[in-house]
Amino acid sequence: MKAITIKQPFATLIAEGLKEYEFRTWKTKYRGEILIHAGKGIDQKAMAKFAHLNLEYPLGCIIAKAEITDCIKIDDKMKNKLIRKNPLIYLGVAKDPKWNGYGFKLDNITKIEPIYTNGKLSL
Repeated sequence: MKAITIKQPFATLIAEGLKEYEFRTWKTKYRGEILIHAGKGIDQKAMAKFAHLNLEYPLGCIIAKAEITDCIKIDDKMKNKLIRKNPLIYLGVAKDPKWNGYGFKLDNITKIEPIYTNGKLSL
């Protein structure tokens, strides 16, 4: 099964069902099941932003499985849609005028017991 490594706190936000899109500068044609690997990297600014959620943020392990159902170009229209959907989660990407890329739509997200392993680049 394919996996994607994601920095914390974003991997946990996905595992908890709070974040339905994973953003990348590259697109994928892959559709199907994927494991969510919480990398060892931490976005400190984002950790502070989500501290009030009182979630656990394990590192270096697979914490969820999901299904990539779409890969969407993140244009201004999509950025506005994301802000309306959940400003807390998506405002950072949506308000950055320099960022452009793709959103991998994640559905059927299931949190699992951590499986410790190393991550890799790409899928």
